[in-house]
Amino acid sequence: MRILLTGGAGYIGSHIVTALYPRGHEAIIVDDLSNSCRAAVDRVESIVQQPVHFHQTDIRDTDTLREIFAIERPQAVIHLAGLKAVGESVAQPLRYYDTNINATLSLLQVMTEANVRKLIFSSSATVYGEPETLPLTEDCQVGVGISNPYGWTKFMIEQILRDTAAAEPAWEITLLRYFNPVGAHASGLIGEDPAGIPNNLMPFVAQVAAGRRDHVSVFGDDYDTPDGTGVRDYIHVIDLASGHVAALDRLVPGVSTYNLGTGQGTSVLELIHAFSEASGKPIPYHITSRRPGDLAASYCTPAKASRDLGWTATKTILDACRDSWHWQSTNPDGYPTT
Repeated sequence: MRILLTGGAGYIGSHIVTALYPRGHEAIIVDDLSNSCRAAVDRVESIVQQPVHFHQTDIRDTDTLREIFAIERPQAVIHLAGLKAVGESVAQPLRYYDTNINATLSLLQVMTEANVRKLIFSSSATVYGEPETLPLTEDCQVGVGISNPYGWTKFMIEQILRDTAAAEPAWEITLLRYFNPVGAHASGLIGEDPAGIPNNLMPFVAQVAAGRRDHVSVFGDDYDTPDGTGVRDYIHVIDLASGHVAALDRLVPGVSTYNLGTGQGTSVLELIHAFSEASGKPIPYHITSRRPGDLAASYCTPAKASRDLGWTATKTILDACRDSWHWQSTNPDGYPTT
């Protein structure tokens, strides 16, 4: 199929594109490059050995998006576009609600007009709020205890999509709730390139290994976890990308929901030690106080995705550290800016 990816030049989107072509799909990237880079598209093209159609626009510009649909005639959409920094969302809630929700409304309007009703949405484990029980399943409570506007936008968009599908049964929508994407493509050509100070742990650790930063701050070592530090479900971005392809191949009428994770929790200290092993570099770290809103632990069971989609994560945290270090060490400053 011809797949339109909103936010397709970003970290996750670029890796999804590399997973689509080997399965016979064709990608159309729509991205405003506010948190991504045109060079990523060029490098994806070198990986897949084919041209990838690219349009630079904000999908809230409904008229331009309508023109793109008329030109490209996509058959399905993977919707990744949106702002994603948890801390920034607390400081700038209106910006997050405007960008993430209105982008989705614009997309749904144009998809409806174009009679394109196959959609995969990039959701998040944040919709679960503070977990009552672990591991998290798709049947766990959502929309209670969400601690930041970013998470609320994901929850609200999930509800918008459910209401859309309920009103028009022709829609085939899959919600993919990501846990913590890490790693990079094995080629070292594409990877996570955060602007400014990284919001996520692994790129921060990678920058410490590369000498760009002095140390990692570990926020709290007194949680009820094996080593006292926070535990998360880190999924290799290549596994995450393959999960999208598996979901695309099994779209069905209505709304389907899947966790994309490994089912294994890794602590902050375990990740730091694994990255040190993978890179051969010491990773200095300082223990500091907990951050408000941080959870002690969050990890899922991906059993439903395994059963329904035939998908399971195959890569380890050490694999992710090795690939992330390969990307970081060969691209110490990230993507070229010219």
